[in-house]
Order: sequence, then C-alpha cells, then structure tokens
Amino acid sequence: MLQIGKVLKSNGTDGELLISFLDVSPEDIDLQEPVFIEFDGLPVPFYFDSFTRRGTQRALVRLTGVRSLKDADELAGAAVYADYFEEEDGEDLNGWTVLDQDGKPVGTVSDYEDIPGNTCLWVRRPDGTEVLLPFHEDLVIGLEPDSTTLRLHIPDGLL
Repeated sequence: MLQIGKVLKSNGTDGELLISFLDVSPEDIDLQEPVFIEFDGLPVPFYFDSFTRRGTQRALVRLTGVRSLKDADELAGAAVYADYFEEEDGEDLNGWTVLDQDGKPVGTVSDYEDIPGNTCLWVRRPDGTEVLLPFHEDLVIGLEPDSTTLRLHIPDGLL
C-alpha cells in the first residue's frame, strides 16, 4: 500500500473529513475501492460515501462508519493509504532499482512486458545482462517512490 494522503481535520459535526492528497490527484482516486487508515498498526478499510473536490489536492469526504465529530476528530492527522498496485504500470517503473527479499540489489528496471495476466519487468543486472522478472502483487514486498526502489520476492532459480 502507498500513502496517498493525510486527514487534515474534521469538517462539521456529522463526520465529514478534509483530506489532502500527496502525489495523487483527487480525480485519480477510485471511489469504488477502499482507502486504509492504520489503527493499532493494522490497516482498516474505509469506503467513500461522498467525495467533493476542494482545489487541486484536497477533498471533503465522508467515509463509511465515520458519522460523528468524535469519529472524525479521531482520524485527524492520520495517514491515508490505498492499494494501487494493480494500477501501477510497469512502464512507470523504468529506472527504478530492484532489490530482492533480502534487500540486495538485483538491477534496474529497463522495460516491461505486458503479457495478459502476467506483467513482467526487464531488469538490467550490474553485469549488463537482462533478466525478465514477474511483476505480480504476491511477489511485491514494497514500493518506495521516494527512493524509486522496488523490493520483490524473487523465486529460486529466476536469477
């Protein structure tokens, strides 16, 4: 999951929230998919009941289950996450560093193959050779946009 925003404050008395979005425009949010807010270290899903844009990076939202000022105030300051893995395009990862499950560098993404049902990434190894690695959500350990790093669980025998 990637952090897409932050709850700035409650709005009104019936649970509405003002959310500021980070590197995602409000129009790019899939309102049919849940967003997640951490409670006790676990991501809790919330669905949008309403969504009204406020400027280019903010929106007034009502989330399922948040119905009072007290509920909304409890969420103020919380990070908002979304599972946008399926929306990621391999082409957007060109130039990213790939690390294996142990954190060791594998190489740099140079291209992708959009094979139906099995997107794969071409990764240029430090010795100049290229290897084709599956890019499936079950194998992704983490995406770090700030450092353009992709950490993958690489099954034995692929390298």
